[in-house]
Formats: sequence, C-alpha cells, structure tokens
Amino acid sequence: MNKKELYASEIPCSANPITYNEQLCIGCNRCAVSCQSDVLVPSVEKGRHPIVMYPGECIYCGSCVMDCPVPGAIHLEHPLMNRTKFVPVKPKP
Repeated sequence: MNKKELYASEIPCSANPITYNEQLCIGCNRCAVSCQSDVLVPSVEKGRHPIVMYPGECIYCGSCVMDCPVPGAIHLEHPLMNRTKFVPVKPKP
C-alpha cells in the first residue's frame, strides 16, 4: 500500500473573517469540524487553533463561533458591506 501525503498552503486574501484569541482557544478543533465551507483546517500542533486556510471562501454563517465551547476564543468579523446600522424611524406626527 502506497502512503501519499497531501500538501496545502494558506491562500492569501484581503479578508480576515476569523481570528482566534490565543489565550482562550483550547485547540479542540470543533470549529473546523462545524465549518460549512471547509475554510478551517485543524492544526498539526496539538492544542493550537485551526488554520484559516481559505479565508475568501468563508460564508460568514457563524457555525464556528456557535460551536466553540469557550466564549470569546473565536471571533467572526463580517465585511464592511455586510454590516448594517439600524436607525430608528421617527413616527410621523
């Protein structure tokens, strides 16, 4: 049986949708498993956060943040054009 190794490198992108807090992340890789776009790849180092391999492919679903057992360990930043600011409408007199 021939054993094959796969190699991948991080794809550079202007978007940085997912960031980790190094002090809070426990390296459980639950976020990588729950990622619907396969943007996250588990780290080869035990206890380290996953690698954001394809940041441009993130669909900003938030499943990685919701599945994380440690609040604040992972942060999802939506692009500026997707953020909205709701302004209350004044009722007409």
